[in-house]
Amino acid sequence: MSQHLVTLPILIPMIGALALLLFNQASDTRRRQLSTALCVAQVLVAAWLLAVAVAGGGQMLFYALGNWHAPFGIVLMLDRLSALMLILTAVLALGSVLFACAGEDARGTNFHGLFQLQLMGLNGAFLTGDMFNLFVFFEITLLASYALMMHGGGKERIGAGLHYVILNLAGSALFIVALGVLYGATGTLNMADMARRVAQMSGDQAALVTAGALLLIVVFSLKAALLPLYFWLPRTYAAAPAPVAALFAIMTKLGLYAILRVQSLIFADTPVAEAIATWLWWSGLATIALAGVGVLAARDLRTLVAYLVLVSVGTLMAGTALGSIDAIGALLYYLPHTTLICGALYLIAELISQQRGKAGTRLVRGRRLHQRHLLGGMFLVAAVAVAGLPPLAGALGKALLMQAAEGSARLWLWPLLLLAGLCALIAMSRAGSVFFWASYKGEVDSGRVTRPQLAGVLWLLASAPLLVAFAGPVSGYTQATAEQLAEPQAVIARLLGESPALQFGRLTIEGESR
Repeated sequence: MSQHLVTLPILIPMIGALALLLFNQASDTRRRQLSTALCVAQVLVAAWLLAVAVAGGGQMLFYALGNWHAPFGIVLMLDRLSALMLILTAVLALGSVLFACAGEDARGTNFHGLFQLQLMGLNGAFLTGDMFNLFVFFEITLLASYALMMHGGGKERIGAGLHYVILNLAGSALFIVALGVLYGATGTLNMADMARRVAQMSGDQAALVTAGALLLIVVFSLKAALLPLYFWLPRTYAAAPAPVAALFAIMTKLGLYAILRVQSLIFADTPVAEAIATWLWWSGLATIALAGVGVLAARDLRTLVAYLVLVSVGTLMAGTALGSIDAIGALLYYLPHTTLICGALYLIAELISQQRGKAGTRLVRGRRLHQRHLLGGMFLVAAVAVAGLPPLAGALGKALLMQAAEGSARLWLWPLLLLAGLCALIAMSRAGSVFFWASYKGEVDSGRVTRPQLAGVLWLLASAPLLVAFAGPVSGYTQATAEQLAEPQAVIARLLGESPALQFGRLTIEGESR
């Protein structure tokens, strides 16, 4: 049965979601136990797949469903990049669900079922080797996120959720149009097969492919919240329930993953690749600049964290635009750090809000925190990490990115990254001063941090020192991932006839069947 484990990141949350939604009359305790167990199982499976991707110098796994051969059947594809995204999603999800089990899940209905459904969509998007199924898993993710966004109700949350739904429906419409254009030009939606056909095209067909590719990049830029398509994110993330906002930290990275995948596999070494890189470069730099201004202007901690997410998006996209192996390796090292720390900050913001009464997370004087030493310590670690200060991983990730920039790119990237870090440092220092030093108005609230909440936050915060302690192996992995992405012909050759046919229930690993 070991050959089927590549399907488990999709099957575990799918079956779990069905069970949780069908038996929603079970006690809160039972649902929490099942949801937590499902997330733990996903961490273990993702860790196993990561180990498989590392073994043998970086193996690529392909799993054909229903014995339908590529390019006509549905193929799951696991390489170093998808394995990295799977483990990152699983770790973030476990921290979020632990925090939610303290009571946030009980403020609405079907929280855990929807949570697992969203994980199914995310994992499926990271594993699929087919563009249409990428669209399907995108829609599953968005469907669950619509409901999770409005979990618990409230005027502000419903208003932000409505804008989120409308904008993403427009993005989905553009996505299906882009797929129609690409299918009309290439006659396929399998990523490897499309890459082979795109490389042979010229004239009008090449122009159609370029149009479809640029439409895809617009859609993925919307998902990633890249300027000028990011204005929906601050209000949406600030209004979402804390565990949901923490999980949403991976949603922008789904857009980044899709861009990396299509740029490195389908459109590598084509004229459209240069246009994509130019768009990502200037949009990424502009996102860093304007998000830095938003960080300084924020008057609420949740909004502040949302703009920090946007700073990380701009940083990652600018690194993607550089295109070199060193740059891709650097941004993949920075990606887990910024995702997990921003997720932890949303959870910390909720803990602060619980002990400040009506002031919530607004940067105004309010009640003194009941557990100010505990919350202050966690806030300090998260602030140092998100601002990119030594000795935590944010500083190393940014240093690797700046080192990877060459020539005139340094003149743009270095100042913006350093200024964005300064903006984050100033904003987080101001927030910490208000919450822990200047808030003495009124009586101290009696609320306390519960064990599940503390476990969820510490689980995510642990990534900051661990990514430094294991910087050598992690950076080696991300560098090897970048090198694997730079060789798309290996995927094309393996999947399309130059290797033995994939068969149902069998796993092909670099040309060998198990």
